[in-house]
Amino acid sequence: MLIPTIIMGVIAITLLIIAYQKGGGEHILGLKAGGNILLQILPLLLFAFIIAGTIQYVIPAELISKWVGAESGFRGIFLGTVFGGLTPGGPMIAMPVAAGLLKSGASIGTMVAFMTGWSLWAFTRLPLEVGLMGWRFTAIRLACTFIFPILAGLIANLFFSKTNVI
Repeated sequence: MLIPTIIMGVIAITLLIIAYQKGGGEHILGLKAGGNILLQILPLLLFAFIIAGTIQYVIPAELISKWVGAESGFRGIFLGTVFGGLTPGGPMIAMPVAAGLLKSGASIGTMVAFMTGWSLWAFTRLPLEVGLMGWRFTAIRLACTFIFPILAGLIANLFFSKTNVI
């Protein structure tokens, strides 16, 4: 996490310097806009990290292992895909939940299926997609991506099940 933090810090400081050099107070406006976004997202982040941190202590390891662990096989990958597709919100929700489950004993394949299902299926995003893109486009997109979360999970289990990722 140190390297990404340093990179983000360098980018932020560079943008602030560029905004300051423009001379119109853009750096202040940028800081205010960033602060407003932080205030809006902070409660969501707080709850997501509470979920990620406590899920590994609240749900028994045996239960996680049975349903989404390495021994769950295809069932775990299927469940990961469905729950990923149903998970609301952006990456601030899905990634901490997936990380918490992974630390709790979920298999790599299940969590790859979860993240791929969240990214490709995104059922909570469907009303907006249908409204903007139409039913036909949405149906075609879902039909074309339907199998990928499961395939991604199977591939991850096949090639990376012995890999310690967290």
